[in-house]
Amino acid sequence: MDLRDLKLFLHLADSQHFGKTAKATYVSPSTLSRQIQRMEEELGQMLFLRDNRTVQLTHAGQQLKVFAQQTLLHYQQLKNALTQEGESLSGELRIFCSVTAAYSHLPTILDQFRALHPNVEIKLTTGDAADAVDKIQSNDADLAIAGRPETLPSTIDFRKIGEVPLVLITPALPCPVHTQMLEHKPDWANIPFILPEHGPTRRRIDQWFRRYHISNPQIYATVAGHEAIVSMVALGCGIALIPSVVLDNSPETIRSRISVADHVTLTSAFDLGVCVQKKRLNEPLIHAFWQLI
Repeated sequence: MDLRDLKLFLHLADSQHFGKTAKATYVSPSTLSRQIQRMEEELGQMLFLRDNRTVQLTHAGQQLKVFAQQTLLHYQQLKNALTQEGESLSGELRIFCSVTAAYSHLPTILDQFRALHPNVEIKLTTGDAADAVDKIQSNDADLAIAGRPETLPSTIDFRKIGEVPLVLITPALPCPVHTQMLEHKPDWANIPFILPEHGPTRRRIDQWFRRYHISNPQIYATVAGHEAIVSMVALGCGIALIPSVVLDNSPETIRSRISVADHVTLTSAFDLGVCVQKKRLNEPLIHAFWQLI
């Protein structure tokens, strides 16, 4: 079992789909299946429960996932320590953020970082910003851009890079939801909301519900990722509270179908920043990035 095997295993553990992992890692599905079978034979344990479409980790697979994450992390730390002896930093730095942050906040930071450390390879992964802290804790990313949680884990350090206010967005095109929002005093309990699954925005929405005494809101859907929420509002599915930066960086074709409810009192802005495991701040690449921000 080598490092490549562990990387393939981790990707499959996250994707839970042989076809997706095979495509992403440039191997054939049959090759991937044989490598997983070889790992299972070597360990004498089933790592995945399989059906026709997806796979799911077994208890042994969960244990190997922790081992693989720690092994690859230690290997990366060793590489970083060895490169520190050279004249310039090199290696791989894994960053996780939302699609919006990849447009709005990350470019300025990366421009400065790459100017100082051109030999460092940046590996960027995008996803739901609400998952950022989890990505750091599980070592799936070295650094992440995230909204500051109300309770920050003691093992995580957070450095603020900005503040993000919320806006209430509604469909601009004629539809039942648009008509409901034209009322002088909207009946919030009967207007469908589109909510994020979790994260700082969701907690502020819950506070907003309490402020307007909405005890049983009509929830059209809960969605992972604010970008998808904007699209659903544009289609007339409901209204939503989202970070203003998400709307600002949405395509014009989407923004033209959205209205902002300026007359509604909203909750306070939340802090946006970069988070990292405290114990990793002495690693050369992470330290260099942290000093820059």
